[in-house]
Amino acid sequence: MIDIDLMSYYLEIEIKQGKDRIFVNQEKFAKEVLEKFKMEDCARVNTLIECGVKMSNNDEWEKINSTTFKSLVRSLRYLTCTRPYILFRVRLVSRFMKTPTMTHFKAL
Repeated sequence: MIDIDLMSYYLEIEIKQGKDRIFVNQEKFAKEVLEKFKMEDCARVNTLIECGVKMSNNDEWEKINSTTFKSLVRSLRYLTCTRPYILFRVRLVSRFMKTPTMTHFKAL
């Protein structure tokens, strides 16, 4: 058995270990997700759920590619490991993976 030193990166999760604490983040993965979906210049929001937006399966907005939508949902689900505050929103929007529309995509 070989001691390779402290772990620093594992499964897209960066790990920084100190004497009295361990810091875990996915900043690099989050940036890769933004680049993949061409959202590098998106604006930050203070609230994760926009007030007054109603989502349903019978949405009148244009349908979007479900493969792209599912890929974004999977990426965001993985980000919930270190960012649990987005979990409710991701789970809410993932209900519409069968027939996603632009409303659902904007909510993500």
